[in-house]
Amino acid sequence: MVGRIAVTALSPTVSCGSYSARAVTGQTVLIGATVFREGHDAVAADVVVTDPAGKRRAGFLRMQPGAPGTDRWSAPLVLPDDASAEGLWSFSVEGWSDPLGTWWHDAPLKIEAGVDVDLMLEEGAILYDRAGRALPKRLRPQVVPLVPVLRDAARPPLERLSAAMDSTVVELLSQHPLREMVTPSEPRTFWVDRARALFGAWYEFFPRSEGAKADASGVLRTGTLRTAMERLPAVAAMGFDVVYLPPIHPIGKVNRKGPNNTLTPGPNDVGSPWAIGSDEGGHDAVHPDLGTLEDFDAFVARTVELGMEVALDLALQCAPDHPWAKEHPEWFTTRLDGTIAYAENPPKKYQDIYPLNFDHDPEGLYAEVLRVVRHWTSHGVRVFRVDNPHTKPLPFWEWLIAEVKKTEPDVLFLAEAFTRRAMMHELARIGFTQSYTYFTWRTLRTELEEYMVELVEASHYMRPNFFVNTPDILHASLQYGGPPVFKIRAVLAALLSPSYGVYAGYELYEHVAVKPGSEEYLDSEKYQLRSRNWSHPPEQTLAPYLTMLNRVRNEHPALRWLDNLHLHPVDSPDVMAWSKVAGDDIVLVVVNLDPHGVREATVSVDLPALGFDRSDRIEVLDVVTGSTYDWGAHNYVRLDPFTEPAHVFTVRRAAPRAAVQ
Repeated sequence: MVGRIAVTALSPTVSCGSYSARAVTGQTVLIGATVFREGHDAVAADVVVTDPAGKRRAGFLRMQPGAPGTDRWSAPLVLPDDASAEGLWSFSVEGWSDPLGTWWHDAPLKIEAGVDVDLMLEEGAILYDRAGRALPKRLRPQVVPLVPVLRDAARPPLERLSAAMDSTVVELLSQHPLREMVTPSEPRTFWVDRARALFGAWYEFFPRSEGAKADASGVLRTGTLRTAMERLPAVAAMGFDVVYLPPIHPIGKVNRKGPNNTLTPGPNDVGSPWAIGSDEGGHDAVHPDLGTLEDFDAFVARTVELGMEVALDLALQCAPDHPWAKEHPEWFTTRLDGTIAYAENPPKKYQDIYPLNFDHDPEGLYAEVLRVVRHWTSHGVRVFRVDNPHTKPLPFWEWLIAEVKKTEPDVLFLAEAFTRRAMMHELARIGFTQSYTYFTWRTLRTELEEYMVELVEASHYMRPNFFVNTPDILHASLQYGGPPVFKIRAVLAALLSPSYGVYAGYELYEHVAVKPGSEEYLDSEKYQLRSRNWSHPPEQTLAPYLTMLNRVRNEHPALRWLDNLHLHPVDSPDVMAWSKVAGDDIVLVVVNLDPHGVREATVSVDLPALGFDRSDRIEVLDVVTGSTYDWGAHNYVRLDPFTEPAHVFTVRRAAPRAAVQ
């Protein structure tokens, strides 16, 4: 039912308030509502905020009107930039009739026109008398003496009005208004995560490949968590924040896969880490070849020492010889012939994996998964990359994430769900902290711009993570674009999205697919060890470029956000331009999307979007090359992908040009 004052269309809100919107510590949350009433009397609105401790924030957050005729009101809520802000916040909007605002609007019009002069002044006196008595005692002398002035018939009406309309008095009474017909909205909630939930650079590698060496017989033997630790300083030096590990658990021996997903493994083949579980343990164990739980603790500690954190894969599936398959057959799907069904995604078949069935014993399975998650959080894991969450029931994820966050609100969950748009968005709504996206398959400018608009519109609940490649996905553009496309995709991922990721080998330009038309790597690390040569001269790798991008990301607050993205027109379909602004920090990016040829274009900069007038000149400094340019509204660019495919500009107002003599 609509209240006495209509308060509608609250934002941020998700699914009409069914789910919580999202924010991070230190963020400014813009709270909005449409507030109106019948007739022409003035209305106003305040925000009432309750923090995660259940404490109502002192006072009201006064909302300001938007564009005339929209009835839209908004107020910025600045969240604390520390752990005290983490958790569930709630807010409601109170709309109210503003009799002082009505009088401030009507009185000047009528008195200057000589209409109802005495009546308007007496109404003002009554209002000022009420308002003055409601003020704190120390402030009353600024208002109470104006009551007899408004009633002083010996003074000219305009003089009496002018005294009451003094800007200092109006400002004071605006801060201490008369609120009538106060009408609260329904409450809305938003969940506040730590900053890493929105901003971070991820690096994925397989611990078993780091330190893998050939034995005396020439067989490549697995590395360990201890040898993988030796790779961490190089990852940290490139500026990455999160080290993501595929499953580190025992790998099934039944139906184990061989190289390139073959069904005929040899005695030395290591199998897929996603075929979890064997007689050596399940989801709460460390593969004996990698080491012990103590070795994992040491790996986590070393990661933290280097200023990073570990993300662990949470893959809720089992090898046929996982302990669960023997102890809890009810957790799986049994076919008519009595066998347990293995995983399929036609035409792909995963004979080494049993999917879980969450409908047969939900209470038992839910409790076991929660136990597994808490086991790893007790060993320092604060981030989980969740494998294929779209193949499990949505109520399960909503329950699990909420249960974990009740006691550990800093734990983050990334949904690895390359699936239907509706499912991806619903996973975000019900609690997933971040989401994989379609970025990998968006290569044309029109595709990228349309997708960015979609993501920005959903940024109050869905946080994207742009992975340039994964062990599963080697896009055709990387297969055939050469080193230039590796730069181009890195620029797009790192500077469009606050969170992005790379899979090891990207910096070495690994690009060979198992066969034409496939997105699978040749000799995929999912099924075998890969011993890489990290000793290449830096100029032969992409590592320095990734380091530069991560440095720019960390130096510029504007790149920490998604909803500040602004696209700028370019007259070439192969050149894309965008900016991000946060306070005085302005970053403007122009990139050639074609890795095969030079592109020339005119970039039309929307100067007001950067905080300048349309006629202003700006100085743009390319942080990649160090070059500086004087730009205006329309600017020529020439981008050669074989030298440098992108401009990454910082922006400031250009110095005035010298007058022509």
